[in-house]
Amino acid sequence: MSAIVKTVMEKILVLTDDWFKILCAIFVIVSVIFWVQMWRLRETPPGPWGLPILGSLLSLDSEKPYISLTKMSEKYGRIFSLRLGSIYTVVLADSTLIRDVLRCEDFTGRAPLYLTHGIMGGYGLICAEGALWRDHRKMAINWLKQLGMAKYNENRNSLEARILNGVNGMTMEMDGQIGKEMNLVPVLHHHLGNILNDLIFGIKYKNDDSTWKYLQHLQEEGVKSIGVSSCINFLPFLRHLPLFRRRIRFLLDGKEKTHKIYGELIARAAQDTRKDNILSLFLEEKSRRPYRLSDKEESSWSDQQLKHVLADLFGAGLDTTNSTIRWILLFVAMNPAVQLKIHIEMSTKLLSSPKLENIDDLPYLRACIAEGQRIRSVVPVGIPHGTNVDTKIGGYRIPKGTMILPLQWAVHMNPRTWRNPDNFTPERFIDSNGQFNAPPHFIPFQTGKRICLGEELAKMLMFLFVGNILYRYELGLREKPDISGTCGITLTPPDHKIIVKRRVV
Repeated sequence: MSAIVKTVMEKILVLTDDWFKILCAIFVIVSVIFWVQMWRLRETPPGPWGLPILGSLLSLDSEKPYISLTKMSEKYGRIFSLRLGSIYTVVLADSTLIRDVLRCEDFTGRAPLYLTHGIMGGYGLICAEGALWRDHRKMAINWLKQLGMAKYNENRNSLEARILNGVNGMTMEMDGQIGKEMNLVPVLHHHLGNILNDLIFGIKYKNDDSTWKYLQHLQEEGVKSIGVSSCINFLPFLRHLPLFRRRIRFLLDGKEKTHKIYGELIARAAQDTRKDNILSLFLEEKSRRPYRLSDKEESSWSDQQLKHVLADLFGAGLDTTNSTIRWILLFVAMNPAVQLKIHIEMSTKLLSSPKLENIDDLPYLRACIAEGQRIRSVVPVGIPHGTNVDTKIGGYRIPKGTMILPLQWAVHMNPRTWRNPDNFTPERFIDSNGQFNAPPHFIPFQTGKRICLGEELAKMLMFLFVGNILYRYELGLREKPDISGTCGITLTPPDHKIIVKRRVV
């Protein structure tokens, strides 16, 4: 019996010894991994540790990620880092730092996100990088200038007339709603969208056109789907789950149908002699260049690239400008004293409805537009950039492939640079001489080499739409809506109705 007990004890000791060795090995491996990570992070910006696989995703408010990131910046400083799933991310929460960083070539890439790289394939303007992006961005800016997008340009008056045609179409519809509560969203979407249809495709749709209704629906739902599916960017394996698979399928089907519509527009434009839209100018430029196809790479002037360029110019231009105008009109309607000052300024400075030549005569109106852009940044997290190479920011090491977030919300709502930032105060943008003045920490169109290429066009659209609406009408609200907004690709205002009254001039 004692021999059996002795044998059992010996085996237990052997097993215990083996388990001890295994535990020691696991401890050594974990320690090595930990110290390797610590060594790699020794020169990187500070920030939260996060969880394995998920990183700091659970620390972000899914509906207001910009608020979560702003709170982190208050803890870690104007530059901090975190891991969002598989993506190492550096957040910039200071305007000076953002300007210094985004003007450098090292940061002109795009973050390796699934939706932008996986679905869009690096085509277009928004998702493109390197030579493709540089070439097509330069050409797009030149085309917009040819159409009149410049402060001093022979075609500026022609562009203004095309914009005012859409503005007048909207005010005609508003005339029929005098004294009533009105939802401005479908009216603004139609007329602003048709201005962009005209400039980009050389076409205008009637309000009840089935193709136009589909494109509007696709844009509205696409923005929501991308917002809901944003976690796929950081955890690509989620795309295999039923809920996300349906979302991705919707985006892919929408892209396919949109490109089919664009294909018809391209075929039509090829037969048109007019050169007053982006599509025709692209085709003209393409005809001048040799059309080469390598074994591995499609020509940068292919129909695939053209369709993505058209989608980027239209989608980004309409979504951001539409949301900004809606925010401005909502805040003006909420602040009667501000609206009265605008009306007084117009009464003393204008003899007719505002035109682009009146911009310098209306500093308070410009200040209201700027304050609307500040208090509700339509891209509160900023447009993500990516690093092309291993580089540095302020002495910190930034690895290649890092996502860079210029956190506009933190910049525009910083109480150290904007007194009482939650208050709508246009006077922030008026200098001691009563003239409009935008401080350097105001970056609504971002900054640097990838600054919004349609900045001047957006300013023209906002001035003419907001100016003409407020010249004609007094806007009011029956009750104050929730102004926190809905964050998808852009931060959009809540559903609300505005009371439209004829302004007494």
